[in-house]
Amino acid sequence: MIEVEVHQQLRALLRQQTDPHWTHHLTMARLVARALRLGRSALIQTGTESGSGAPYRLSYLMPLLVWKAPAIVVASESVQQWLLQVEVPRLQQWLDVSKSVQIITPNSTPTEFSGLAFVTPQLWLEDALRPTGGHQFKSPKILPAGILTLIDGVDDLDGWVQEVLSLKIYGHDWDQLMLSHPGFRETIRDLRIRITHSLFQHPANPYNCHVLEDDDRLPIYEILSQLQQYSPLPKSWAELLNHLTPRSQIASNRESNGESLSAYTHDPGLLSAQVDRQSGTFTLQHSPIRLASLLRPIWQQQPTVLIGSALDLDASADTYRQTHGLDDLTCIKFAPPRHESCVQLYQPDRIPMPNTPQFQPALLAELRQILSRSHIAAGLVVILVGDTPLRTQVGATLAAEWGSRVQVDRIPEASNGILVAGWDEWTQFQQAGIVGVPRCIVIATLPMPSLENPLVAARVKDYKQLRQDWFRLYLLPTALMAIQRAVFPVRSARGLVALLDSRVIHRIYGTQVLAALGPYARLNYLDDRWNENWDDSGDDR
Repeated sequence: MIEVEVHQQLRALLRQQTDPHWTHHLTMARLVARALRLGRSALIQTGTESGSGAPYRLSYLMPLLVWKAPAIVVASESVQQWLLQVEVPRLQQWLDVSKSVQIITPNSTPTEFSGLAFVTPQLWLEDALRPTGGHQFKSPKILPAGILTLIDGVDDLDGWVQEVLSLKIYGHDWDQLMLSHPGFRETIRDLRIRITHSLFQHPANPYNCHVLEDDDRLPIYEILSQLQQYSPLPKSWAELLNHLTPRSQIASNRESNGESLSAYTHDPGLLSAQVDRQSGTFTLQHSPIRLASLLRPIWQQQPTVLIGSALDLDASADTYRQTHGLDDLTCIKFAPPRHESCVQLYQPDRIPMPNTPQFQPALLAELRQILSRSHIAAGLVVILVGDTPLRTQVGATLAAEWGSRVQVDRIPEASNGILVAGWDEWTQFQQAGIVGVPRCIVIATLPMPSLENPLVAARVKDYKQLRQDWFRLYLLPTALMAIQRAVFPVRSARGLVALLDSRVIHRIYGTQVLAALGPYARLNYLDDRWNENWDDSGDDR
């Protein structure tokens, strides 16, 4: 069987390496080989970073090159370059195989292939959604159907879907609409003015974003429907009309065409506007909300191996599978090696709750105490603050005391720099590989999506309409995934994680937050010798 051959080849290769290797190489390689042989989908949580040089990729490349049939690898361009320039040539030489390898591009012609194909997540999603999906694709599919597909980095799957399926309407699109329907210039202009007036009636928020409710969506739908009766709409407006069509109208159209409605789930999507108050302009954006109904047909097209660093606290990944339309498949979660990846957790217990006026002074006092420790201050310190106004205030206060060492959402040039960043910004720095290993990561506030963000509030509203647990299915999983990914860099140095959000102590979900940080050794206090005195005799979890 392929599992035996892959195990023997990979074990022999690892024995020749002098550098330490990933603990779970052989297990993951056998799992991928089994998925190839049985055509059974699998979900793998590696428990490691997912940058271009992540250690686990050797585990899936070996079975893919040994396997005689074709396979598709979905990975970012940076990961593809690493694999094609470093790992694939090394393994081909070791295995003495000449399996064809190709990169699929948007200009590729539909073809049958027998080797290994690499494709970006964006192109793969566009191709997978061609037959249905919100976009009116007219070109044939590029990728053959029914071929096992391995997706590397599904931690970012939600972002990929939003990037591919989000539709934006810019200022020039309004001009194009008036040019295509010159007899309705006044009607189109009045609609634009009405939307502008409605948006600017909302109070400003840090996100510069507002959601368009039914009172604003309906006039857009009615006018676009009227214009379509006279002449075809420009492509972007035709797609927007398709998204805004009420479910009852879609169901009526499908029924008149003799199509089944039993498997149809209508995603109303989210229509929002990014507002520039200085210029008085806005950009409309329609994006999907219910990812499960969009993704489920994709998983049914072929066996799929999904690989991510940290997707769910449980090995069975029940929450992740429910929210991403994954049915029965093999699930496995690799735990970080306790002796190599144990962080030191400092969690003071007298800090006020983040939603109180007392929180900011207490936070700054604790940050001063942490930054005054010589072993911590000697290296990079990352302070994660999700709230935008609070992040700015913390950065300004610390910069007044520590000078140019402090940078907000920018990589400090000094080796002992202090980076005050949002969670999304820190993730982007990690993925780009432009930041070193921090000595300390301070979690000032948990990365719970804020209900003050209109986009988050709209998603929560949709969960409520479906009578689903919006906190368990959306807010908490988002925060836990972000926490696990954020602390990966500090694990390699067995550094310090300071958790200053007291909700972990006072809320029932605090145990899940601590589980996401494990393995860890708890520190009750800090001194200048914390890094020297720590050993495995502490509270190791």
